[in-house]
Amino acid sequence: MTYETVIYECLDGVGILRLNRPDRMNAVIEQLYLDIQAVLKNAAQDENVRSLILTGSVRKRPEGDKQAFCAGADLKEHKKGERTPWQKREYILLAHETTRQLYVFPKPVIVVVNGAARGAGTELALNGDFLLMADKATIAFPETGLGTFVGGGVTSHLSKLIGRQRAKELVFTGRVLNGKDAVDIGLALQSHPIDELMPAALKMAATLAGKAPISMKFAKTILNQAESLDLQTALMIEAEAILACMTTDDWREGIVAFAEKRTPTYYGR
Repeated sequence: MTYETVIYECLDGVGILRLNRPDRMNAVIEQLYLDIQAVLKNAAQDENVRSLILTGSVRKRPEGDKQAFCAGADLKEHKKGERTPWQKREYILLAHETTRQLYVFPKPVIVVVNGAARGAGTELALNGDFLLMADKATIAFPETGLGTFVGGGVTSHLSKLIGRQRAKELVFTGRVLNGKDAVDIGLALQSHPIDELMPAALKMAATLAGKAPISMKFAKTILNQAESLDLQTALMIEAEAILACMTTDDWREGIVAFAEKRTPTYYGR
């Protein structure tokens, strides 16, 4: 299947979704959100996909390639015609539904920030499970300096990742972080030179793809809820998840593979 604004492929159990508007630094338009949603729907239903990478494309230029993750909303497109209040609301809700679908996607998601991430790009980045950045890639929340506000669950995700005080500092000031800075404060998991970034992401994605799919789905769903659960509720949910896993063929395969000292082969059933 082909898409207008993204490129998607699946390699050895890893889905790779690339934002593909390089001439606009992968800036967001409605169609980009719709294409992301379509990929997520198809990948969620595809048993061959065990983990997902979301990253940006590269603009090829004579003077040198330019990396970009997502520069935010495409302001050039926004200027083409004044939107009605209803249209503005629909656009925001479309953006929020896309980030929500990314957050609840039933398989692990690695967001690979290969270049600048701003606005809508930071919203996408914070809704994956793991954030990997190029050393020289940058991420920031410039909204308060532009007369607007952050969206996509940033106020919730950012505080949980780095604490309320640091979250306020980044949102209030719009301070720009490079990959190493983001790792230092706990916003990103890893930072790599650009040539090593995708190999590191693919290695991690392959490791995740080798785990039992049903177990991974439980792990993601429950951990995403963890901060809202009291201990007793968490114990009950964990017990039900364990019992559900013990009814699967994958559970038996894991036990047998462990006894036989071999790598298990999981089928998600």
